[in-house]
Amino acid sequence: MAYHGLSQHVNFEELPAPGDRFILQDLIGEGTYGEVYSARDTVTGHRVAVKILENVADNIEEIEEEFLVLRDLNMHPNIPTFHGLYLRRGQTQEEDQLWFTMELCTGGSVTDLVQGLKHRNERLTEDQIAYIIRETVEALIYLHSNHCMHRDVKGHNILLTEDAHVKLVDFGVSSHLAVTLGRRNTSVGTPYWMAPEVIACEQQLDSSYDSRCDVWSVGITAIELAEGDPPLSDLHPMRALFQIPRNPPPQLSHPEDYTPELLPDFISECLVKDLEERPFIRELLEHPFMRRGAICADKVRLELQAEISRQRAEGSSHRQPEVTTKHGKLKPDRKSKPQPMYMDDLAALDILSEDGIVEQLQHRFEQNQIYTYIGDILVAVNPFIDLGLYTDV
Repeated sequence: MAYHGLSQHVNFEELPAPGDRFILQDLIGEGTYGEVYSARDTVTGHRVAVKILENVADNIEEIEEEFLVLRDLNMHPNIPTFHGLYLRRGQTQEEDQLWFTMELCTGGSVTDLVQGLKHRNERLTEDQIAYIIRETVEALIYLHSNHCMHRDVKGHNILLTEDAHVKLVDFGVSSHLAVTLGRRNTSVGTPYWMAPEVIACEQQLDSSYDSRCDVWSVGITAIELAEGDPPLSDLHPMRALFQIPRNPPPQLSHPEDYTPELLPDFISECLVKDLEERPFIRELLEHPFMRRGAICADKVRLELQAEISRQRAEGSSHRQPEVTTKHGKLKPDRKSKPQPMYMDDLAALDILSEDGIVEQLQHRFEQNQIYTYIGDILVAVNPFIDLGLYTDV
């Protein structure tokens, strides 16, 4: 009865144990809340993906959202087929594991694909980007029409099957809405891909957003596919969170490499900072870049199949998951506890008060972070100890 009353949607008492049904094989992915393995289902003989989540009670929000989407919305061709949920009990409740079993996408993530190309000084073509983004948009249209926003669209969460079909995954921070145009006010997602209005919810209590936050993330993902990384990826995630609402909308570093009315214009349409002026996800299908993605789909799938095979032969490695944020805390990886966000530039504070500034400085001092920016001014708080800042120690 350890989980009695914990969830309104997952009946833990009736969940079957995986037992010996699934033989785990390779670790194929790692997210903020769990690991993903390829496995063989001994009952059906098929290969499947098994997503293993630990710390069940601590992650119940993410578990419920993932379960609801996979259970109710997995019939769309751009969402993985769901096979079932299992509870593997350990010696203690802390050792319990939830096993989500679903369709295996052996082509890996598009982030891995792009990084493999980047390693050879190559990149995706405009048609290939159009195909991947269009398929992702189709999945999002289906989610949004079913009153659900994803809230964590990025290359790491876009997978390819063996025959290069696109699947949108990782619904742990998605959100179900009462109506299609419903709004939320929780600041959640992966910093570099987060829309300005989502970030604003952390500092401005009256802020809210709707499903168009996913449109912004689609635009950032398009830049990621073109250039290998999202804008501001050279900054600490926390610093990026404070730059995104203040900077102009990002653009391609080299837009001249692409057809002006296709990828560059599509990105500009997605990355409108004013939420009320940004298009809804379904409106994106009217863009010429999206129409191009449909026209070239068969050709692109063949090209991507060849690239998947090539990278598999080269032994390309998987990229580590990005830092995520929720409820004002950063979570670097699945084993780390969420950490409060304290900024390194006090000029970015929306409300400048003596108490707020002292709190920020004190926390950074306690973490041996003695340097803090105030705009272009660098403030140093003397720790009166040797921190070895200028040594290799």
